[in-house]
Parts: sequence; C-alpha cells; structure tokens
Amino acid sequence: MADLKSKFMAVYSVLKSELLNDPVFEHNDFSRQWLEGMFDYNAPEGELNLGLSVLNSYRLLKQGEALTEDEEFLSCALGLCLEWLQKYFSVINGVTDDSKSHDDDSYMFKVSKMGSLRMNVGLTLHTHKYTSRILKKHFRGKPYYVDLVDLFNEVMNLVHTRVGEKDLSKFSLSLYRQTVAYKTAYYSLYLPVMCALLMFDENMDNNHDINQEIFIEMAIYFQVRDDYLNCFGHPVAGGKRGTDIQDFNCSWLVVKALDLCNDEQKKTLYENYGKHDSICIAKVEELYKVLKLQDAYLEYEASSYDKITKLIEAHPRKEVQEVLKSFL
Repeated sequence: MADLKSKFMAVYSVLKSELLNDPVFEHNDFSRQWLEGMFDYNAPEGELNLGLSVLNSYRLLKQGEALTEDEEFLSCALGLCLEWLQKYFSVINGVTDDSKSHDDDSYMFKVSKMGSLRMNVGLTLHTHKYTSRILKKHFRGKPYYVDLVDLFNEVMNLVHTRVGEKDLSKFSLSLYRQTVAYKTAYYSLYLPVMCALLMFDENMDNNHDINQEIFIEMAIYFQVRDDYLNCFGHPVAGGKRGTDIQDFNCSWLVVKALDLCNDEQKKTLYENYGKHDSICIAKVEELYKVLKLQDAYLEYEASSYDKITKLIEAHPRKEVQEVLKSFL
C-alpha cells in the first residue's frame, strides 16, 4: 500500500508542475507561488482511498496482469481528479449546510506567510478547469477521451443538483436516497469504477450494462452507517463529534424516526431537531433510543448487505464483480 501511495504522490507532483507551468493559465510569479502553496497545503493525504480507487479497480479488471507505467500513471491521474472533486464537494457542502463542526483546514486555506487568507478551496482550486486540462493533456489521444469528459461532466452536473431544503416535514426516505445518490454515489463509486472500465474496454457502450442501482444502494449503505455512527458511535472513531442533529441534516436516523414515531414523539422531534442546544440534542438522542433505532439499523445493515451482494453477483462479468465487491 505504501508503494502505491508513493506512486500516486509522484504523479501528483508531475501534474502539479504541469498545471503551474501551463501557459493557458498565464501565471505570473506571484500567482504561481500562491497556487503552488495552495496545491501543497491541500495535497492528497491519508489513506487515499478515493485517489487509489481507479488504480485498484483497473488492476482487478486486469486480473493479475502487470500494469505498464503508462497505465499506472493514467490511473493515478484520474484518481487525483477524484481527490480534487471530493475536496470541492466537501467545501460546497460545508458552505451550504453552514455547519460549525467542519474542520476549518478542510475548506479554508490559511497560510501565515501570505496572511490570513480565508479562501474557499472549492472555488480557488477551479476543480473542473484543472481536471479538464489533465484530461486533455493525457487522454486526448485515447479512443475513450470524449466518453471520459462526458462522464466527469455528468457527475459534476448531478452533484450540483439541488435536492431539497431543510424542512423536517419534507424529510423522507425518498429525499434521503436522492441526496445520497447525488452527493456520494456518483463521484465516490460510479465515477472511479466507470473510469477504470473505460481504460479497460475503451468503449462507454460496453459499460452501461452495470446497473446504477448497485452504486446507489452501496452509497446508501455507506451513508446510513455513517449517520448511525454520527449519533451512536464513539466521537474519536470518526475523528469528529457527531452533529447531524443540531445541523438539521437529513440523516437516516431522523428519516426513520419520522416514520416510526407517534404524534407526541413527532412533536418532540419538531421542537428539538436542528437546534444548537445540548438539552434539545439530548431529547432527540433519547427519542432515537426509545424508538430502538439501533436495532433498526442492525436489521437494515444485514438486509442491505445481502441485497447489494446479490446485485453484484447478478452481473455477468466476473472481473466487474470483483471490482464492485472490493468497494463493498
């Protein structure tokens, strides 16, 4: 794994240098220095699960066949585009939900040498512009280039779709599924798998036989687990305190609670959900326990995993099954 990370970061260095010296952007010395600092400050880090997802998926599709240096480079280049998309979307979500729980470093750019520049990374990275330049430089000669550009544009458009307002009376499982599909399924699951398949097959028409329901169900499975841990998990486990209740998030727990509670319990939920008050938060958490949402989650987790596994195993191509199972 360490070797894969070092290869990924080597590709990051190459692409960063290309973008900083790309004549299209007409950088002067100051802007180039500023952008280089911003790139490095927001460089991919951690496990790089999303960044390495294209490379790992492509390796599974090759079924043990060694990858060429070019294949590794291109897979990592697409992975870097995904890392930047993830950063961009987390910034947009952080700004639109006005949460006080976000780590400032995840969406504010501050560099002491340049002063306190509270710069929204999602806007300053110009993610779509940089991604387009990477795709054009390194993939333009590939048979699947047009399909690849269409794929990124499709995901950008989907994730920017407005999926609802913060109104408890409008929270529903349907809204929840739609939100997760737009915010998670397409850029974190659908996009990396489809990128790998395009590199492998070089034809988008061959890849549309993957049922998108697999990606959506898998994304919901992940998100429901995240929502559950946000309330019932240990604060340290996720690296942050759970704030879905006070942030008025359309989480699986509140959607499930609305489905199960009686009129009196619903009144309690309406009066206390979305308030930054410890007493209100405690009342909602207690209601969750009364409604036995922990048991409901465990039941959902088991049935959902079984459903996703069956969807994957129904796919006719074994190598694609392996890719999807690796994500699960």
